[in-house]
Amino acid sequence: MLYTSLGRSSLRVSRICLGTMNFGPVVGTAASHEILDLAFAAGINFIDSADVYGSGPFGDNYGQSEEVLGEWVTTRPRDQLVLATKVHGPMGEGPNDEGLSALHIRHAVEGSLRRMRTDYIDLYQMHHIVPGAQVDEIWEAFSVLRQQGKVLYFGSSNFPGWNIAQYQEAAQDRHLLGLVAEQSVYNLAQRAIEQEVIPAAEHYGLGILPWSPLGGGLLAGLLQKSDRARSAKKLDELGDETRDRVARYEALAGEWGLDPAELGLAWLLHQPAVTAPIVGPRTTGQIESALRALEITLSAEQLEALDELWPGPGRAPEGYAW
Repeated sequence: MLYTSLGRSSLRVSRICLGTMNFGPVVGTAASHEILDLAFAAGINFIDSADVYGSGPFGDNYGQSEEVLGEWVTTRPRDQLVLATKVHGPMGEGPNDEGLSALHIRHAVEGSLRRMRTDYIDLYQMHHIVPGAQVDEIWEAFSVLRQQGKVLYFGSSNFPGWNIAQYQEAAQDRHLLGLVAEQSVYNLAQRAIEQEVIPAAEHYGLGILPWSPLGGGLLAGLLQKSDRARSAKKLDELGDETRDRVARYEALAGEWGLDPAELGLAWLLHQPAVTAPIVGPRTTGQIESALRALEITLSAEQLEALDELWPGPGRAPEGYAW
């Protein structure tokens, strides 16, 4: 297994992060634990969850994925795991059951600790930006959690570049470490964060944790799996231009003797700002595929060919202005 530092922190994490969003509602407890066993045996120590995973929109099973993970955590040495989870989404129907108020943060972290059966969280992430939120209130609440030993590091998710700067400047004013990671949608087909999020993250020392690293299956050999109901539905939603690009992508992967899904992950692993793509497997085969991506080295010519096929937007402002 390959390991790297999480952003500018000294915390060492595996270069593949195991996402648990499917645990509970999609993948049963036994199958989820089998995936976790395989990942841990392979050296993956970085596991990502969220308090809302497993509930569905306004569902009743709040925290189901954290509970499935917590059952497994008790069977492993806690100090060998880096557990990440998130706060923001609705965990009830009350007016203070969501968001980033000090009150909700306090209730949410206690809930996550209980469900994951641990006394501390390694990385606690704001799941989404809250427009107009009081940054000082959030950092004060986070500081208390760190002083109590309940959280070690903090991160953001789905933050614009300017909000990363806003939160980091506020943290620096308080002489705090601040954020060490930003979790964003990022893959070959969705590269918008290259404009401003990645430059901000690099400047302030945040590691990028890409979610949806294969574009919801778009880069996972979609045409090759067109006989499967899930893939067929995805194909029906594509326009002609995207379908043609996917076909060329899969042909390129075949020419290089690579599996499309493994190629997509390998491309992310070659991006300097990326700490670890978050893989949300539904089967042990999918985690095995992710592990094989770690062994792929892409040449400069191959990376250039992928850039030509899936061009990025360029960094701001050069990407859209003279």
